[in-house]
Amino acid sequence: MPTTTRKPVSANPFEQFNWQPQPAAQKLIDSIIDDFLARCPGGKTVAQRMKQDTGTRFKDWVDYIQIPRTEEIKKKLIDVGFTRRPVPGAPDCYIHEGAMFPQVILFAGKITRIGIKVDSVVDFLSAWHIADDPTLTEDDIEGDAWAPIRRARAYTGDNAQLWVVERHGYRGFATVEVAPERVVQTLRHLEMFRRRARDWAEDELGLDHTEQLVDAAVAELGQDLACDLFFMSEREYWQRRNRAAQVQKNRQDKLGLGWANHDHHTYRSSRDAFRHGVRIFEKLGFKCRERFYAGHEAGWGAQVLEQPVAGITIFADVDMSPEEVLGDFAHEPMEPRKELGTVGLWCALHGDALLQAGMHHLECQFDHDRLVDQLEAAAIDTMEPFTNFPFLKQAFTKGEWWPVPEKRLELLVSKGILTPQQAHQFRMQGGAIGSHLENLERNDGYKGFNQQGVSEIIAKTDPRKQAAARIGA
Repeated sequence: MPTTTRKPVSANPFEQFNWQPQPAAQKLIDSIIDDFLARCPGGKTVAQRMKQDTGTRFKDWVDYIQIPRTEEIKKKLIDVGFTRRPVPGAPDCYIHEGAMFPQVILFAGKITRIGIKVDSVVDFLSAWHIADDPTLTEDDIEGDAWAPIRRARAYTGDNAQLWVVERHGYRGFATVEVAPERVVQTLRHLEMFRRRARDWAEDELGLDHTEQLVDAAVAELGQDLACDLFFMSEREYWQRRNRAAQVQKNRQDKLGLGWANHDHHTYRSSRDAFRHGVRIFEKLGFKCRERFYAGHEAGWGAQVLEQPVAGITIFADVDMSPEEVLGDFAHEPMEPRKELGTVGLWCALHGDALLQAGMHHLECQFDHDRLVDQLEAAAIDTMEPFTNFPFLKQAFTKGEWWPVPEKRLELLVSKGILTPQQAHQFRMQGGAIGSHLENLERNDGYKGFNQQGVSEIIAKTDPRKQAAARIGA
């Protein structure tokens, strides 16, 4: 039997979550997808274009699989670790709690349906020139604009249909009508998130402001939709400051896909602001998952948080000691420090990720090697992989350089955190690396991260080392 998601009880925080590759489950899902693509020419074309034009794999876009119910397929699902979990609109739904696989729905019928996730159903239909059907008396898109789920049939084959699915903080399949006032509320809160003030005289004031916006959105829309909207705006802010993101998003938008292949969002925080940031995330429905410590030399740790309904994962980085990582550092105050590690210095130079800087990076799921080649053709280099396992590959694009405001450099020198020479290096090199796009490939449904690899890459991106290296070059 496959390994379960987590050990039920452990005094060691590093053993509370025990993600493992699930090759048997992957083999079953791959066989279903391969059979589907062989019977759905339109779906096969989409899969080919995903690989050729965006460096992504069809299976990483799959939101759900709906297949005819048989005792054989039911047994196979259970044998490889799937569990029956009814959801609205799909009473016979199976999920794998120990890995990252699509939901599988069993039903009484002959047609296999695969739904791929996209940011916008209309964008996909438009990009693929799939026009509306004037012979229908009803809209051929199921679900109103800004409904929890919106979907449409894109291609039909031999008892096989490809659907596109747009979700907004919802894991079920029941379509509902959305009142006009609800749409207005949704758009209003999205606008507030997109326009929120990020640059404040005191970071605490900025976090208070962000928390107030989150409280208002949750009160009117609920945690899950508010979470979806918040991170939609966060990706937009990050993308505007990262050329690799702009190039890749444009490639994915040409196929009408958007950022629906996102894997996790990485935030960096100062020690003072970390607990407040976690509180904001928890108000959006996040739960703490595993934690990391990068080692004594790196001097930083991370808390992974997941919002399972909205489908968002966060990697939250902060400077810390090994003793602190054993405690509840996500909720307990962290003592002030004079010296700054890699994460703390990045925040001091650019601002916290929840405020001025925006995310350090967005990590999406790709065909790793193919994306490296395709981005290189667009004059975007990729750093050496910091994870290269059969079940997990990870690499940053070469970092985006951001100028550092003079007032920040002067403050760091006055506090003794930077020497005058180091501050001069940042001025001479035009700033410091601010953000990346991360190229990730997951296999066998692996849901975890590589702690050692992460520590090595973060050490390589220490701003002080970058400054010296660039001036030397």
